[in-house]
Amino acid sequence: MQRRVVVTGIGVISPVGTTVQQAWKTILEGKSGIHKLGKDFETLPCQIAGLIHENGERIHLSNYYTKTELKSMGPATAYALLAAKEAVEDANLQNADAPTKTRTGVAVGMGMVDLDDICKTNDALRKSYKQVSPFFVPRILPNMSAGQISIKYGFQGPNHAVSTACASGAHAIGDSFRFIRHGDADVMVCGAAEACISPLAIAAFCRLRALSTSFNDSPERGSRPFDKLREGFVMGEGSAILVLEELEHAIERKVPIYAEILGYGLSGDASHLTAPHSDGAGAILAMQRAVEDAKIKLSDVGYINAHATSTPVGDAIEIKAIKSLFGGHAGNLAVSSTKGAHGHLLGAAGNLEAVFTVKAVQEGVLPPTVNLETVEEEGVNLVALTQQKWVGTNKRIALKNAFGFGGTNACLCISQFSN
Repeated sequence: MQRRVVVTGIGVISPVGTTVQQAWKTILEGKSGIHKLGKDFETLPCQIAGLIHENGERIHLSNYYTKTELKSMGPATAYALLAAKEAVEDANLQNADAPTKTRTGVAVGMGMVDLDDICKTNDALRKSYKQVSPFFVPRILPNMSAGQISIKYGFQGPNHAVSTACASGAHAIGDSFRFIRHGDADVMVCGAAEACISPLAIAAFCRLRALSTSFNDSPERGSRPFDKLREGFVMGEGSAILVLEELEHAIERKVPIYAEILGYGLSGDASHLTAPHSDGAGAILAMQRAVEDAKIKLSDVGYINAHATSTPVGDAIEIKAIKSLFGGHAGNLAVSSTKGAHGHLLGAAGNLEAVFTVKAVQEGVLPPTVNLETVEEEGVNLVALTQQKWVGTNKRIALKNAFGFGGTNACLCISQFSN
């Protein structure tokens, strides 16, 4: 009998909140976590981003870590550890016994390293070899979030990291799902982290013509998936961590269950470095494979949390792919993108949005697409502006899409839990 995999813990630190409860509340209220950047960005076409705020100002990691700790880890790893703390405690794993730790793994990815860290270290080398930090390499390795979490909690199962651009977080969750289903672990702490907002990163994405540039004076309006005025994405930072667990193991531990992971699909566009295939073939394959892996029918799906980043081409192709795959059932689907509220967290996008998908199937509430004022796409409910009640299905089942540069695609099938 195939092992079932459920979600037993969640942790979030993001532009829309520094806890799961706070982030979900902000999403459902349709509020924005996009802010104006500082003077270092004044000469750039894009001057806005989804920044983590706490008590009205940008989060200070020094409130959570010592100077020594911050020397040995990059900001993305620091975010991952904070999100992991909430998730691990939520799943009651913080004091796990030795056998449980042996069968608990970590899979946490990252899309991009901190370019600012690299620039500063290069400047230090120009002054003197001895100015280069001995922690520089550990700070920029994409697998260090997974390593640090494993070390902190003593988890000795699979230690895995994923770096597949903007699909990293979804791939980390999907890989973890398979580790458990195939017996490599009983529990996986998984997700991704991103902290690469810097003048160089913003400038680089601007040169790609990928970012929003017309809303610098109204940051909260800059990220607008599916809207007629969309022109590019808004970068974000943060981390989201999920605890996945084999069902019988979770029942034995008597921990609450949020949702069930039913399936996982992957594909490659084999088309272009930065643009999806024009007919949505890669997205179609990923969604189709997730549905097949879940052993459900297309008509069982009631909601899709879209990758939709607020780019003119990408959003349209994703809707085209959904309509092509689901055919007549597309009119019964709800599709939304929460990126309108928190921006695009690059490698940590799929996992943060997977959290909101889990909450949607758990509570029966569809998160809105913020800033969707003029709908161009017909025939699909895009949950414009305000939350909606989930109606029309006996068992709530959703897909979570995540696509990345290089043509890498992932899709998770997430279901309301019923034993």
